[in-house]
Amino acid sequence: MTTTASVTDASAGSVPAGHYRWAVLALALGGFAIGTTEFVTMGLLPQIADGVGVSIPTAGHFISAYALGVVVGAPIIAIFGARLPRRGLLAGLMATYAVFNVLSAAASSYGMLMVARFLDGLPHGAYFGVASLVAAGLAAPEHRGRAVASVMLGLSIANVVGVPAATWMGQLLGWRSAYLATAAISVLTVGLILLFVPSVPGNPAATGRREMLFFRNGQAMLTLLAGAVGFGGLFAVYSYIAPTVTEVGGLPDSAVPVFTAAFGIGMVAGTWLAGRLADWSVFTTLIWSGIGSGMVMLLVWALAPYGWWLAPAIFLVTAIGSVLVVNLQLRLMTVSGDAQTLGAAMNHASLNVANALGAWLGGLVIAAGYGYRAPALVGAALSVAGIAVLLWSAATDRGETDR
Repeated sequence: MTTTASVTDASAGSVPAGHYRWAVLALALGGFAIGTTEFVTMGLLPQIADGVGVSIPTAGHFISAYALGVVVGAPIIAIFGARLPRRGLLAGLMATYAVFNVLSAAASSYGMLMVARFLDGLPHGAYFGVASLVAAGLAAPEHRGRAVASVMLGLSIANVVGVPAATWMGQLLGWRSAYLATAAISVLTVGLILLFVPSVPGNPAATGRREMLFFRNGQAMLTLLAGAVGFGGLFAVYSYIAPTVTEVGGLPDSAVPVFTAAFGIGMVAGTWLAGRLADWSVFTTLIWSGIGSGMVMLLVWALAPYGWWLAPAIFLVTAIGSVLVVNLQLRLMTVSGDAQTLGAAMNHASLNVANALGAWLGGLVIAAGYGYRAPALVGAALSVAGIAVLLWSAATDRGETDR
């Protein structure tokens, strides 16, 4: 039987309501900084390529280097940081994030920027994992889903506000200014964390050996697999949104930002909704979001040739996908037993695997001659596979699925 652990990093009601709001805002601002940094590279790829003297396809390696950093950093930092005080660990992670953003801005060669982007990805997963644990611990038990969603909301808002603003700044003042701006936001986050996040102890009983038991936890592994597979559909579609809009939908290049804005707005709406649904039922929400994701992927395939009609479908893709992300986070926090720090951090490692998997499979079907609509069908298939993994998880969980 899977042991379930409640989130007890802090006692609900241990801080005044106003102070709680500032604490959650501080944690969400860190998510905003991370989201802006992660996605602004895509918006400034031509300028970055020119700045370090490589082609645009080669510059795409900087995106992969960051994702690899997330996958590597999440388990390592979580294992060795589980015993550290939460507030200090969060502040340290954001301070490190600021330093590596400055290093990215200072990079003068392809190799140096590759290293800087890899290093910048290291704190990503651990920050979201620990911040989610702290936020959930500060909230009343019936509102823990909303608390975790509030932290994730910073990442979503970054795609609506932070990424466009940083992209505009990078185009106007040079791409290095975008990384310097996100470094400044990271420093501000450090200050707000130290001011408003209460002192929360780490887990004194945590050891590397005990945290590593997470990887022998069948429910945790199935949850990670569900995320890596089921969330891959979103990236199968989003990775090729520009040519889908222009070549299939027949719209001009100037229409592409409208669709990327729909992507970001969908993330914000979905993250907000996810918190409400999670307070109702985490596992049931996961199943329904998987079903909804598969249906919307088919809608994207059907609407792609009809220009602007595709925009609402893109909004729904990311709205439903964001519901999945938040509830996967909560599911991992529940089934991870004594390795909650590692479990919470591994969610974003799983999602970055989904990023790579979805983009790769989408590229395969395009290269095979099936056209730019085909990745939506790949996304539908991945959604079905994700549901299958979740049902497998439920079948082996002996009735404790939603506790």
